[in-house]
Amino acid sequence: MTAVIEIKNLTKFYGAVRGVEDVDLTVYKGEIFGFLGPNGSGKSTTIRVLVDMLRPTSGSISVFGLDSRADSIEIHRRIGYLPGELAMYDRMTARQMLGFFASIRGLEDLSEMHTLAERFDLDLDRPFRSYSSGNRQKVGLVHAFMATPELIILDEPSSALDPLMQQEFYALLGEVKDAGRTVFLSSHVLPEVERVADRVAIIRQGRLVATEHVADLKARARRSLEVTFEEAVPAEHFAGLSSITDVRPLPDGRSLAFVVVGTMDELVKVIAKYRVRNISSSNGNLEDVFLEFYAESRDDDVA
Repeated sequence: MTAVIEIKNLTKFYGAVRGVEDVDLTVYKGEIFGFLGPNGSGKSTTIRVLVDMLRPTSGSISVFGLDSRADSIEIHRRIGYLPGELAMYDRMTARQMLGFFASIRGLEDLSEMHTLAERFDLDLDRPFRSYSSGNRQKVGLVHAFMATPELIILDEPSSALDPLMQQEFYALLGEVKDAGRTVFLSSHVLPEVERVADRVAIIRQGRLVATEHVADLKARARRSLEVTFEEAVPAEHFAGLSSITDVRPLPDGRSLAFVVVGTMDELVKVIAKYRVRNISSSNGNLEDVFLEFYAESRDDDVA
């Protein structure tokens, strides 16, 4: 696979305050990569160093095999970027402002700009200062996508979008992926990342704590399972299973509720020894894993 972004031992301190430390990431061509963390965890710092808005304390970043500092002009020609805090020229209309940015990067064909504006129901002829927060975000999205860049870097992209526009945004991400282009998406909206990302990195207090495929992370989440047997089965028969963190009888006398972490294999093998009437389950999600990582962080702080 072709690496589009390679981050090695990235460290950024603001004086004595750590932004990020020893971050290692590789993002491959054609994938949607989710970068998860709460506010203040180091997501935006990483992105600002990535696009050469900040200089690292140490470490290195390459994009398209080019040095993020020495070759920043060439890199900027090939990327689209939506910052977490969008600042625009308030007195310009969106059309004037987007046209200005297009001229800077030598983009003469503005057809994609108009297509995206129509998709996001954006009036291009109003001054930026008159827009709601949702419409401001739409302008930022049009700007990031309109040059059909090879790599799109998005910092909290769906903030302020209404549900209908969020769905349009997710559809656009799918089209970008299908075209073989790459998206680096920073967010604290867990269902969003779970829905669109192929892989995800979780950052906590400036340090990476996991980088995995979304499916693998979800497999580590706690799942709830209720099994109704033809006759009562003692909960103690399941207590020794390594994947079971809790098992308890339900009031009907024939059902057991399980909390499972990891593989279901050993539990299913034991259940198969009995006559089963019904099984219902709720699958784990990325939010469960994410919250566990941050619960561990709080425990470490207390310790």
